[in-house]
Amino acid sequence: MTSRLTRRSLLFAGVAAPLAGALVPIVSHAAASGENRLVVIVLRGGADGLGLVVPVADPALAAMRPRLFREQDASVGEAAHYDLDGFFSLDASLAGLMPLWQRGELAFAHAVSTPYRSRRSHFDGQDVLENGSGAPDGRLTASRDGWLNRVLGFIPGSRPTRAIAIGRDRSLILSGDQPIGSWSPSSSLDAVQADPDRLTLTYRRDPLFAAAWAGANRMDNMAGSSDLENAAALAELTAEMLNGESRIAAFSIRGWDTHRGQAKFLPRAARQFQNAILALRDGLGANWRHTLVLAMTEFGRTVRENGSAGTDHGTGGLLIMAGGRLRGGKVYGSWPGLGEGQLYKDRDLMPTADLRRYPAWALASLYGVGRSALTGTVFPGLDMGSDPNFA
Repeated sequence: MTSRLTRRSLLFAGVAAPLAGALVPIVSHAAASGENRLVVIVLRGGADGLGLVVPVADPALAAMRPRLFREQDASVGEAAHYDLDGFFSLDASLAGLMPLWQRGELAFAHAVSTPYRSRRSHFDGQDVLENGSGAPDGRLTASRDGWLNRVLGFIPGSRPTRAIAIGRDRSLILSGDQPIGSWSPSSSLDAVQADPDRLTLTYRRDPLFAAAWAGANRMDNMAGSSDLENAAALAELTAEMLNGESRIAAFSIRGWDTHRGQAKFLPRAARQFQNAILALRDGLGANWRHTLVLAMTEFGRTVRENGSAGTDHGTGGLLIMAGGRLRGGKVYGSWPGLGEGQLYKDRDLMPTADLRRYPAWALASLYGVGRSALTGTVFPGLDMGSDPNFA
């Protein structure tokens, strides 16, 4: 979509959103009442939770990944892992988040998964993750929209406001009937190429126009680059929106599909994710204390390493939580073990909790969404269980 350089369209350009599978970075925002802020980050590609929050005390781990851990440890130097609780350790690629852990602003839920089980497909897995479906075969809800869009109808005081989507395609998670604003700039703005300095001078005396024009230039530059390069930039932009009227945001980071050479590629993706979290914290400033971040992936990866020093599509995975609104410093969930007879189909981490449980309780805590709405409409068929008390 080509941007129209008018005061109104620099700020808003409403665009309908198709299913997941976006090829470029995406940021979407929506408004809600109150001060609490929720950021959902989709880690596309199936992030290896066992490589990020490592169960070092599980006796079966070393035998499952002998080459992979040797190479990953060598790639990061002496301190390969940072102890969390005596059982789990944080990979060194996320070491910059340890101060958040120590302040109770970082937490994890291990061995979680959506109900999807059938084919371990990225496309199906991401659609189920963002749609909130409870179907093991990957079928979406009849509405075929996103759970984060559906919940807007149940948040008191929710209303459409400025929203921004970066890239020509959209994610599913905020797509649906509830109104949000969005903007998707083209990868090249003719007016920017023609005379950016003149337009900058033209708009500089109008604070609203100047801010929108600066955002247009920044987003245009991001549109042609990879998610990993732009993770921090996406987070900075999200923080700006959440410091305004927006209260709910979602964006994606790719680069987690580590079939080969995981010791090289997983730390790269993890460091970019770390940069995004720190950029959110710094950009939000005082509003960080009202913020909860949930970073989730479509599925985990196999427990055993493969012949290419990587891991394949799995089942049980990791949910990462951050923010000043979090009761952190803890790894939530029940650990199933990695030994004989403990794996899902003798290859994957066994899921011990429905991943959807955590965003459901977050929505209840942050925005007062009722249990019947959460289990009937937002996450159909979800058994929320008892409150894990993390937010």
